[in-house]
Amino acid sequence: MTKRAVLLANLGSPDRPDVPAVRRYLDEFLMDPYVIQLPWIARRLIVSLFVLPARPKRSAHAYQSIWTDEGSPLISLSRHMVAALRQQTDIPVHLAMRYGQPAIADELEKIAAMPGISEVLFLPLYPHYAESTVLTSIREAERVIAEKQLALKLVVPAPFYANPEYIRALVTSAEPWLQQPFDHLLFSYHGLPELHLTKADPTGAHCLKVANCCAVPSAAHATCYRHQVLRTTEEFVAMAGLRPDQYSVSFQSRLGRAKWLEPATDTVIKELAGKGVKKLLVLCPAFVTDCLETLEEIEIQGNETFLAAGGESLTLIPCLNAHPDWISTLKSWIIR
Repeated sequence: MTKRAVLLANLGSPDRPDVPAVRRYLDEFLMDPYVIQLPWIARRLIVSLFVLPARPKRSAHAYQSIWTDEGSPLISLSRHMVAALRQQTDIPVHLAMRYGQPAIADELEKIAAMPGISEVLFLPLYPHYAESTVLTSIREAERVIAEKQLALKLVVPAPFYANPEYIRALVTSAEPWLQQPFDHLLFSYHGLPELHLTKADPTGAHCLKVANCCAVPSAAHATCYRHQVLRTTEEFVAMAGLRPDQYSVSFQSRLGRAKWLEPATDTVIKELAGKGVKKLLVLCPAFVTDCLETLEEIEIQGNETFLAAGGESLTLIPCLNAHPDWISTLKSWIIR
């Protein structure tokens, strides 16, 4: 039998919440051609002239507002998840980040050095496909294996956005908040530039070009982020038994001047308060681990926006993190 190890990959985080560390992290992240999809020289000019002079200071302040004694929440919560998973399986489980530490290259080398290991189940921890998350992680793993001539076979499962076990874990983790009185549930997904969707469309003629494109069957859906987040929402709503008037969908974390997926989360939060919503729940299913985008952008900034617009309470439903049902789901995927 092939002896397998598992490598879970997430986005990453600066080593420290200070300007130099954040600048290094942003430079690595934004210079990825899958993130800013422009030629190198244009990407270098944008990052060096328009992002790195000012954004590291703002981002460092944001990281400082969520930093814990264990460091970056994304890193520490991911480590807790892996520790819980290791208790339930004898298969070696490793954790890596696409940017920053622990690096994909370092973890693959550790796996390759383990006696008898010849296969790696590589699981990017993103439910929905996007070149800037899933594909760039896969390409980095493939690059490392090829360049370092590691005797490892990479096995990559499909995105799990509609996997019943994932949906069940997501619903179960949210139930304590859904069982309390609330006025509205907002599904806030990480946004993407529309160009990323049309570029990933293998047909070249479906995404954002066909009326109601996400509901019209197409081969494009296998790589369409928008279709997949809407499908996650549909599956969650059906399993949780929510009415159409109880929820809505938005997209957060816009960066730059390109046209991004809409509606924007900050705009929707204001609109919901203006419509009389007083108790708002926010769920962020694009993330399996709480991070800057959930803890600072939603729980802190989103709450301030909601209160200023007339709302009474905005509650962030935590990500899956190390929830027992999520750990059981990961275990079942690893065993299969």
